[in-house]
Amino acid sequence: MSADANGREHALPDLGPAAPLALPVRAETVLPCGLTVVAIARRTAPLVELRLWVPMALVDVAAGALLAQTLFSGTGTRSATEIAVELQAAGGTLGGRADPDRWLVSGHCLASRLDRLLEVLADVLGDAAYPEYEVSVERGRLADRARVALSQPSHVARAELLKRLYGDHPYAVETPGPERVNAVTAEEVRTLHGRRMCPGGATLVLVGDLDPDDAVELVAHRLGRWTGSCGDTRMPAAPPPSPGPLLLMDRPGAVQSSMRLALPAPVRDHPDNAPLQLANLIFGGYFCSRWMENLREDKGYSYGPSSVIDHSLGGSAVMLSANVATEVTAPALVETLYELGRIAALPPSSAEVERARRYAVGTLQVGMATQAGLAGLAGTLAGFGLRLDYLALHAERLASATVEDVHRVAVTYLGPGHASGVVLGDIERIGRGIAAVTPVEIRQGSPI
Repeated sequence: MSADANGREHALPDLGPAAPLALPVRAETVLPCGLTVVAIARRTAPLVELRLWVPMALVDVAAGALLAQTLFSGTGTRSATEIAVELQAAGGTLGGRADPDRWLVSGHCLASRLDRLLEVLADVLGDAAYPEYEVSVERGRLADRARVALSQPSHVARAELLKRLYGDHPYAVETPGPERVNAVTAEEVRTLHGRRMCPGGATLVLVGDLDPDDAVELVAHRLGRWTGSCGDTRMPAAPPPSPGPLLLMDRPGAVQSSMRLALPAPVRDHPDNAPLQLANLIFGGYFCSRWMENLREDKGYSYGPSSVIDHSLGGSAVMLSANVATEVTAPALVETLYELGRIAALPPSSAEVERARRYAVGTLQVGMATQAGLAGLAGTLAGFGLRLDYLALHAERLASATVEDVHRVAVTYLGPGHASGVVLGDIERIGRGIAAVTPVEIRQGSPI
């Protein structure tokens, strides 16, 4: 039902059938240097979006992050200012970021200036200088950001959960400590670039107002001389979340507790991924979910509990997060475990599955509607060795998933007995209540 300006309610019309997923015209090749190039036509604006994915597995996270921040700080022939002027002349931007899986260079330009953008990118990839002053400035900024992040309770809770899940695997450290950041030298970054910023295993995705074949040829002309060999850059498999006592971390005097839980999930291209996406939506993955309805709308325990399926090259996990008032921490945990148990013990209704299905398919279609959205999807998939055809397959799996399929994956992955978790809060006030709900491991001493 909906209400008009006078408060009169009107029945909403039924939604029509979901439109089939239409894949755009595209071209792909692997250049002799080893770079995979994917060009996709999406002529909604006279622009081209660029995403370059370079494997970063097993690289020190501080050095990798600093490399990403200073990649465009100068080359042997261009200063940082000259690079910025060139990009501005192309009507575009380029920037870098890093995570344990990859370096991602992203940006855009006018379609008529793609050649100029690629010329700048080729110069940076082949001849990045990492000047001492530029690296020093960015090192200070990165250390400050790390210091701020590690002072935030929500970030600390997630960081401790990752350590608990992954041990000595690279995924255990998402944010480098400021001390390690400050120890990274410009020479270390230059060495890392030469050793690991290589075309083999990298994928460049272009999306926009372009002819795919012509774009591939242009990339071959500009980036075909990018050289370097990195050897085996595969990320080792990460251990799946394993059940165990809930870790209680002390934050004396805290008025709020940060709760983080992790459960296992299948890899991105596994057939279970589609029905699990629906099960997760029903549980806590969107605003109409059971967990949101319970904790926010009914109990008022949390403003925005969130449950997402986190896919990485080394494995996948369902990650739950909620920030709750100290006095309701134990009751909020009870309701969370109840909702996990409910979706694992009882099949969802057909109406719940259908709502989640329409949301999932609709979100996918909306994400592909813009050049930037399509470039982001295509770039992410490329890092997993997948292409846009996977999106069509995933949409088919979403459309065909039954109530029984959704319940089966909920039993397999979402039962509370599969969970591993961390709660950061005032142990003196929350410890006894939580210990009455689940086995706990207590860590005294404030982490902040």
